[in-house]
Amino acid sequence: MIVAASFLPTSSAAAAPCRNIGCTSTELTGGAVAISAVDVTGPTDGLYIASNTTPAEPLLYQWRLRTPCQLDDPNLGGCTGTEVDCPTSPGRLISVYVIQRQRLAQADGLAVDGVSPEAENAPGTGYGPWGTVASACVDVTDLNPPPSPAEVFRYFETLPLPQLTTRQQPPGEALVGLPVIFFTDSPTTQTFTVDIRGFDVLITANAVSYTWRTGDGTTLTTTDPGAPYPDHTISHEYSSGTYTASLTTTWGATYSVDGGVSADVPGTTTTDGAPATFTVRQARSVLTSPYD
Repeated sequence: MIVAASFLPTSSAAAAPCRNIGCTSTELTGGAVAISAVDVTGPTDGLYIASNTTPAEPLLYQWRLRTPCQLDDPNLGGCTGTEVDCPTSPGRLISVYVIQRQRLAQADGLAVDGVSPEAENAPGTGYGPWGTVASACVDVTDLNPPPSPAEVFRYFETLPLPQLTTRQQPPGEALVGLPVIFFTDSPTTQTFTVDIRGFDVLITANAVSYTWRTGDGTTLTTTDPGAPYPDHTISHEYSSGTYTASLTTTWGATYSVDGGVSADVPGTTTTDGAPATFTVRQARSVLTSPYD
């Protein structure tokens, strides 16, 4: 799902259970959610507005907004990409949702859109199937929904992630013919708690890959941070000269909202550690007289 979302100023959020999110979706990953709304209006220039403000006229429908993930696979939360690219607006939260509505039984028992409720339907209760109105961009700012995966990723990109230090053995100078060992002993996991529109979001960042630039034009990519001798896994041989090696770390993350289930942050970011400069020398044998 392609989502464009803008940041909102931090504000307090209601402490209602599940924050309007469908509690039955606790096994979904990838951020599939169902959000309830009192009213949905539009579209105006292709944009719908969702609100929890009760309009003056009688409500004919109850509304819900669902992510395409839920409709593709309600059990696993699988997603199919969409070409919808939502506009951004300062202070507004705009995302792609599938807009659905269900008829509400009226106090006078009249039909809604030609369909009458059953006798057992109390006024104000839903009846009949949910119908899809559109799959479109919806401004959900007034609903204050839980942070979307795309919104969390924007925060993730700004976190002060560790810049892992490049270590090499032997330290200082090395010799031609003897491999130089690389590793980092810096922390590869870090946890952050951030406030996103009043929601407590726990982000756990993990180093997922390491790109070692050896300084002679070679690039080594690994999924482990290496280790010092004799447990080393990353090494490189050099000709004589002076080299500067560096490490770029790629970080992924998981997140949870208000202590809920964990989901993957949809994307990665990188940090560059301080480089290490060293000299590789050519060892030469020298004949000497034992009598000198």
